[in-house]
Amino acid sequence: MMKIDIAAVEETAKLLYIRALKLLPDDIKRGFERLDAAESDPTGRSILATMIRNIAVAERTDNLLCQDTGIPIYNVVIGRGVEVDGAALKAAIRRGCERATREYPLRSSVVHPITRVNQHSSCGARVPVINLDFSEAEEELRIEMIPKGSGSENGSFLKMCIPADGVAGIKRFVVERAIEAGGKVCPPTIVGVGIGGTSDLCAHLAKLAATRPLGSRCDDPEGAKLESELARAVNALGIGPQGLGGDSTAFAVHVEIAATHITMNPVAVNIQCHSARRASAVFRPGGIEIGF
Repeated sequence: MMKIDIAAVEETAKLLYIRALKLLPDDIKRGFERLDAAESDPTGRSILATMIRNIAVAERTDNLLCQDTGIPIYNVVIGRGVEVDGAALKAAIRRGCERATREYPLRSSVVHPITRVNQHSSCGARVPVINLDFSEAEEELRIEMIPKGSGSENGSFLKMCIPADGVAGIKRFVVERAIEAGGKVCPPTIVGVGIGGTSDLCAHLAKLAATRPLGSRCDDPEGAKLESELARAVNALGIGPQGLGGDSTAFAVHVEIAATHITMNPVAVNIQCHSARRASAVFRPGGIEIGF
């Protein structure tokens, strides 16, 4: 049984927030290269080139990729061979998030929803968002940190479809929402689609889909098929980088599914902007591995 050091969790939560804001994952960089090679629109190519330069400058100058530090999200997966105090774990993640904001320092983007008061800690009621899950890994704890910017998070939609809408109804909803979002979500994007479950589970699945690494596929074969079809449809819209026209509207469309009720079929869309930031850490008996 591996016992987790809570102080190490706090420090890791801090470092992951800063890392996610400064370094873009390799799969997203490769996604830019792929889009840049295929873009046919001169304006689209120019904007992609500017985005690629921004990534390089941020790394070279040890600076942030975007001024929006986002809503901090921590996805935690606990292995069956791990001993940890769950309440202490969540408290440590929150302290780490606060320390990243105050010690780095970062601009806090988190405010009270009614008074709009900013505590300048990137924390507030139920924030950071901390999602807990469990795995069959014997001695492993994973923490993934995602700073979700408001530009892309505002591209969130839910429709309680009915079974009669069928797959065509799912496709129509996703494409229409991509059109509605347009350039407001800072394309090229990852379009996350959740299908099934309940309204809240469906929205959560869309978020998980939007923040999946490029090149990953839906585990369900029908979901994987839908990913390819929707990606072609979204990129045929001509929205392009920053909504100014071109072929590169989305890096990909990702789908996640859940079983649902016989009389309904929820569909949710959550969009991730071109600065698809994330960082992760894996705790094992031999130490902590930091990556994306």
